[in-house]
Amino acid sequence: MIKKTYSEQELRVVDTKPGFGGAPGTPIYNTPISYRENTKALYFEKDPAWIHTFSDSDGIQSTLYNLNFGRPRADNDGMIDVFGAKWKYVETAGGSITETGREILVDVNDWKEKIKMPDVESWDWKTDLAGVDNNPRYAQVFTFVNGFWFERLISLMDFENAAMALVDEDQQDAVYELFGAMTDVACKLVDLICEYAPSVDGFNVHDDWGSQRSPFFSEEIARKLFLPHMKRLVSHIKSKGRFATLHSCGCVQDRVEIFIEAGFDGWQPQPMNDVAKLYELYGDKMVFEATPEAFDIEDDEAAVASARKFVDYYCNKGKPAGIGTGGRPMMASKAFSEELYRYSREKYLK
Repeated sequence: MIKKTYSEQELRVVDTKPGFGGAPGTPIYNTPISYRENTKALYFEKDPAWIHTFSDSDGIQSTLYNLNFGRPRADNDGMIDVFGAKWKYVETAGGSITETGREILVDVNDWKEKIKMPDVESWDWKTDLAGVDNNPRYAQVFTFVNGFWFERLISLMDFENAAMALVDEDQQDAVYELFGAMTDVACKLVDLICEYAPSVDGFNVHDDWGSQRSPFFSEEIARKLFLPHMKRLVSHIKSKGRFATLHSCGCVQDRVEIFIEAGFDGWQPQPMNDVAKLYELYGDKMVFEATPEAFDIEDDEAAVASARKFVDYYCNKGKPAGIGTGGRPMMASKAFSEELYRYSREKYLK
């Protein structure tokens, strides 16, 4: 990517991108390349022109996916997904869980009798994705909410049974087969989305692996039951010329080498992970999203100091990082937002 010399004219605000869920909007600057191009340079070349933030991408929405595979929101409370799981929206949590007492599986060995894999190729994706808002300014990302592996297993048999199935030697072969069948469906979904929403630049795959303090299962289990399927899906995504990122909640920093081996280009770690240490050890292999140091939003001097400290640590040649959603409060500061852009632009030029 040919980089242009920085100009103060770039800080002219040309638009404001609305915040998610009522969060404050973020300014859109007069950048020399689009936010979309910068995102692709981040993941494909590890060579962005300025620091990537959560506002640089748009999510591609699909009713077919959300109603059949996803977790419903309040307006779809009681939804039954394509596998027969019934979802209940929990307002206090701001999300959904499957209804207890309706477990589809008790023993994973029964999955072939209890679960029918959907013929997603027969669905009307052309109509579903015809209304995709392809804003060329931002990277277009499709998110596989609820994923295809552990989160999906939980939705089929509840958490306790799913966790037990991973370590039960009598069920492990069946778990591996089920994950394989789910991955087959995932690869077909990638094909269909790329065909009918060719503007898609990348896919974000969900699969939560940990609690507040530690992973749910061992590295051995992760490598044996998960890694081969993750590799296959990521490889398929990349064969389509798209980047692949991971959303995995919990304290799962001890599994980052598996995420890297799977081929994911980026991960969105939650605050309980030592992101600074992860960046130090693995920042040249994966793009991490980090959160800047908090400051008084009314203190411009502190805002500038926080922006510079973040850029100095996380913006390095061949080792770029980004700001995740934890940075939303900071982006409300004009001084922080401007200095973050200016300082990272100048540093990447060097």
